[in-house]
Amino acid sequence: MSESVTFRFEVDGSDFTSAGQASVLVKKHLRQLGIDPEIIRRVSIAMYEGEINMVIHAGGGEAFVTVSEEDITILLSDKGPGIADIDKAMQEGYSTATDNVRSLGFGAGMGLPNMKRYTDSMDIKSEVGVGTDITMKVNLI
Repeated sequence: MSESVTFRFEVDGSDFTSAGQASVLVKKHLRQLGIDPEIIRRVSIAMYEGEINMVIHAGGGEAFVTVSEEDITILLSDKGPGIADIDKAMQEGYSTATDNVRSLGFGAGMGLPNMKRYTDSMDIKSEVGVGTDITMKVNLI
């Protein structure tokens, strides 16, 4: 692949049944590009966790996945309430999810830690009342 390719997805924040659709499509696109299955697994997990977080906390958002010769970059962007304490949010088990969300089996506080675990780098920029941008990279070389 001599040029990079970018896929854009809307993450619908209105219900949980649509959460995960972008990660399924990314998996399909990466398979078509001949990406290693282990890389696809890591990208899919990080994407899914990010989508769920956007649905739970931000009412949806956008996801951009760029595949280049060197890496796969995932940008998740939302206009939600923002993350007040990023260090705290990165702690396994910490969650601000509502009881209703938890009753659906989500909100265990593993989203951000898993996103970091399955990627080679992760950067979070968030402003309370404005939204959050998370950039993750998975190296291909």
